[in-house]
Amino acid sequence: TTSHPRDLDADLIDAHGEIEALMPFLHLPVQSGSDRILQAMNRQHRAQDYLDKVAALRRARPDIALSSDFIVGFPGESAADFEATLALVGAVGLAQAYSFKYSARPGTPAAALANQVPEEEKAERLERLQTLLARQQDAFNRAMLGRTVPVLIERRGRHGGQVLGRSPWLQAVHAEGPESLIGSVAEIAVETVEPHSLGGRLLGSRSPEPRATVAEARMAH
Repeated sequence: TTSHPRDLDADLIDAHGEIEALMPFLHLPVQSGSDRILQAMNRQHRAQDYLDKVAALRRARPDIALSSDFIVGFPGESAADFEATLALVGAVGLAQAYSFKYSARPGTPAAALANQVPEEEKAERLERLQTLLARQQDAFNRAMLGRTVPVLIERRGRHGGQVLGRSPWLQAVHAEGPESLIGSVAEIAVETVEPHSLGGRLLGSRSPEPRATVAEARMAH
């Protein structure tokens, strides 16, 4: 789901540090690093508010990885506003991100604004932002080299005798292994980093622990 930073309160931050079932990955869109543009977007938070919540999350769960959303070229966005977005990205360090050029939607207040950013300027800014984001994602993935990670196996891989799953940080991970692993958690030693996935060697597997039903949870209390 696409959450809003204003909904990330202290209780939810604490939950990420205390509840083992929560994976160490959170999608927390910010859209811009400029307070002026955030106000124009009616986002109802400042860049520093976002950074403070990221810091609190990492205190609660040091291994948490973050992804975010960004829009470049919102009407009125100056070069300084865009540089503020790059600075925020640099301060946070993201594992993944989605980034887009602003496009006017008929009937929205922003579409009627006079200070639209030229298309070529939006394209240049998006390229710079995506270059930075790709560098951060690659660095995050490369930090997994040599580590053994639990991977929930979801399906067959692209090649015969290969299975594919997700790490706790939502990375696609593939390894040689039988289809009988689908639905189980496999321990995989990460050996390669590819553009959109990690490759590794299967060390072992286990069945995921069954979740209690609502009725069982009520009976337990």
